[in-house]
Amino acid sequence: MSNSKKSVSFVVPCLNEQETLPDVLTKIKKVCLTEFEARQTEVIVCDNGSTDNSVKIAQEHGAKVIHCAEKGYGAALLCGIENATGEVVVFADADNTYDFLETPLLVNEIEKGFDLVIGSRLQGNIHNDAMPFLHRHLGTPVLNFLINLLYARGANKITDCNSGFRCFRRDSFLSWGIKSKGMEFASEMLVKALKSNAGISHVAISLYPDTGKRTPHLKRWRDGMRHMLQIFLDSPKFFFVTGFAVFCISWLVLVTGLCFGPVSIGVASILGLHSMMFGLLGSFFGIIIWAMGLFLAVKIETDIKTYRYLINLPEDRLFWSSVFLILVSLVLFLAIVIYWALRGFHFIAIEKETLAVIAFASNAILLVFNVVTAHLLKKF
Repeated sequence: MSNSKKSVSFVVPCLNEQETLPDVLTKIKKVCLTEFEARQTEVIVCDNGSTDNSVKIAQEHGAKVIHCAEKGYGAALLCGIENATGEVVVFADADNTYDFLETPLLVNEIEKGFDLVIGSRLQGNIHNDAMPFLHRHLGTPVLNFLINLLYARGANKITDCNSGFRCFRRDSFLSWGIKSKGMEFASEMLVKALKSNAGISHVAISLYPDTGKRTPHLKRWRDGMRHMLQIFLDSPKFFFVTGFAVFCISWLVLVTGLCFGPVSIGVASILGLHSMMFGLLGSFFGIIIWAMGLFLAVKIETDIKTYRYLINLPEDRLFWSSVFLILVSLVLFLAIVIYWALRGFHFIAIEKETLAVIAFASNAILLVFNVVTAHLLKKF
């Protein structure tokens, strides 16, 4: 057998797929005997605790069966990939929704020098009832947008982040350090590949309806949320930029309202007390969003100097900085109370000034507690 072309490992995660697994393995065998006859090939079925005849079927079809005790789509794939010996790994589900006869389309792209090739359902042929409406027109497009917004560079963009039919260089995959055990494995793989500047290509593929009678493994809202959390996990910069922008805009409203408001535009009146209240609320949101990135930066590497400075702030400086901001906040509150007391606690028209003081003091105290929380997280 010639070794001029890269060896290929097929990895098939499996959990109670006895109805569709025979067709899947038959297709893989056909590809190995016809399209990949000049390559070394192997077929790995990574069983994730099947209670039906899946394991027996896999063995009868000559597949290498690996038992993965840890539950989860990602756990099964990681187990199969770690046990693979091929230079190139191809994986797809065992439910026969992906056509393994299209495997050469993906492997040929790898031969061109790409690290990862994704079978794009959205660019291919989605058969009737193969993909739910919400998945096709909301879930996948939104997740595509987020991944590309946060991690894609130039033309290296993702067109189908939830595709379960993928092909990649095994050594490249191992260098990405994928850890997810659930369905979010698919998103982490793309995020890590993009962050590593991996060469990514897409080929149009077909998607067929799931004809199996077992309970669906995918839980739409739970797994969708897991994907979103995984996508944001590696992007503290998103929270830094978004939170800082919301904070600045909110304080622009507050300061403008304090100095120049209210402003009348026809019958409308803006930048008065009510506008400042929204500015106060916005400042809270800004700090909360910004702090989410700070907490992420405690656990992952980031090039955001502000986060790194605050996380590495010496404890004595953290203490005195916190005390200073809290004392300033208390002094400002006290100044309002004294001013009010000197006028006999009667009504005084300093609503805007009071709101500005509340905004500054509450923002300062919220910032202090968030930075202290980040230092607490460092201890874990």
